[in-house]
Amino acid sequence: QAGALDAFAALYGKAERKLFADISAGQDSLKIKSDFMKETGLSSRQFNAVRVGLQGKIDSIKALKKDLIKDSEQRIKKLVARIKKLSPKPKKAIERAIRPVKISVAKVAKVAKVAKTSKLESAEQRKKRLFKLHQAKRSLAMREARLIKLKADESKGITRLCFGSKKLFHAQFDLRANRFADHAAWKREWVEQRNNQFFVLGSKDEMAGCQGCQAHADVDGTLGLQLRLPDAIGQHLHLSGIRFAYGQSQILVALASSARVASKGVCGKLAGKAIVKRTGTAMSYRFVRDAKGWRIFVSTQAPEIVITTLRSLGAVGVDLNADHLAVSQTDRFGNLVHTARVATATYGKSQHQAKAIYGDAAVSIARAARLLKKPVVIEKLDFRKKKLTLSKGGMCSPRKARMLSSFAYSQAACSIKAACYRFGVEVIEVNPAYTSVIGAVNHAQPKGISIHQDAAFAIARRGLGFSERLTARAGLAPARGGGHVTFELPARNRSEHEWTFWSGVRMNLNAAHAAHFRRAGHSVPAPPLSPHKRAVCATGLITVQARDASGSNCGACDPLPDMPF
Repeated sequence: QAGALDAFAALYGKAERKLFADISAGQDSLKIKSDFMKETGLSSRQFNAVRVGLQGKIDSIKALKKDLIKDSEQRIKKLVARIKKLSPKPKKAIERAIRPVKISVAKVAKVAKVAKTSKLESAEQRKKRLFKLHQAKRSLAMREARLIKLKADESKGITRLCFGSKKLFHAQFDLRANRFADHAAWKREWVEQRNNQFFVLGSKDEMAGCQGCQAHADVDGTLGLQLRLPDAIGQHLHLSGIRFAYGQSQILVALASSARVASKGVCGKLAGKAIVKRTGTAMSYRFVRDAKGWRIFVSTQAPEIVITTLRSLGAVGVDLNADHLAVSQTDRFGNLVHTARVATATYGKSQHQAKAIYGDAAVSIARAARLLKKPVVIEKLDFRKKKLTLSKGGMCSPRKARMLSSFAYSQAACSIKAACYRFGVEVIEVNPAYTSVIGAVNHAQPKGISIHQDAAFAIARRGLGFSERLTARAGLAPARGGGHVTFELPARNRSEHEWTFWSGVRMNLNAAHAAHFRRAGHSVPAPPLSPHKRAVCATGLITVQARDASGSNCGACDPLPDMPF
């Protein structure tokens, strides 16, 4: 069995690479189908599987290229700013700053400060600065060359695809560092990686949902597979005793849906005659070889889930952050009911551990939303913009940079969607533009919640379609260290969109935060709270009370406190 699967994978990999070469040369994959099948020995369905799988890889590379271009432009912008900061100042400017001049007594302190900050650096400091400047210029040159190449490929429609991974290909040039005994060992690994899987395409009008690999249920509850092999290898391969750890019941339901349906023709020679067609659920199979052996993955349409949540009861807003998920619950009027914080620290964790952390957090949120019968509102998926927002233009500390590097934003969003789908909870995706600013100005100080929880509150209100106009009389927002910053609010132009006003608010807020940081206001202890607020913060309560429609009518008074976070 393993030998037959290895031969199938080798033939499939060779056909996939050849088809990619033909498509890159400008040939139409459908027009060369007949000649391609004769040359490779594949059937029509097997050729379609190769073509569909390859087209999916090409489409994903094209979609990713746009994000790569934007990311390269942002990195180049940061490198240019770093080079400008590390570049030596003009000698004349430094001499003018430290040159003794006759000044009045009122300006002595100012000139002394300029001379102190502009004094010449030591030889060791200059050596370190020039080394950093050299490395930044090298990185800038490589980034610019890569950006030019990406834009040229996008304009010409060129797709670059390395079968076996580019990382493994470059490993042959440094065998010892990549733990290869010799080039022959690398070559064996290279061939195995290029021929380690194949795809079998299914269709709903075929028996058991797939012509190339038909499954049947055995008496003991396991599955048996009959895989059709290419003519050069054999006829069929029978596999038995297969049980899937996840989705076994869904696969059995999909197999049971396959049936023959009789209908009458409506036109042509078949008009009025009985026609028997097969209908059911398509099932596609992917065979993958790893260090333990061959694995089988099945893809089929998930069953319809009945949505049990109602927007008329309120919503649960979720703000995705680098180390936690901020959750805010609203009632049907858009008032705050409860807030929570779900820790999702993934720094230092493996890929599977991070996936499990986000999965557990998503399940707890989806379970609570089902008990509340309220939909979940999240941000629309844009990983690049989310990281840029969290890093505040890329100027962040090394600790926060390490946190952002491990922030699996797409994994968190996908986990929430999957969990809500299983629990029958509606997921509403909204544009997260200015939600942090709206929450900081409108909700943070009156509600006494964090900036992340007020962002989740603003997201929930936006999902329900509530107003986002300014409710505060003055520009007041929380700052790091427990204090707050005040700033001037811009004029409101009623003829423009609401977000135009919030854009001006964000600009003024960022300036206020920068001034607060420059004068070391973030390191000053926070002022003492008033007796009322001290009691509120000590007990963790909020001033807003839940209405009857948001809790008692749906079978659970307040399940969010019972969530495991």
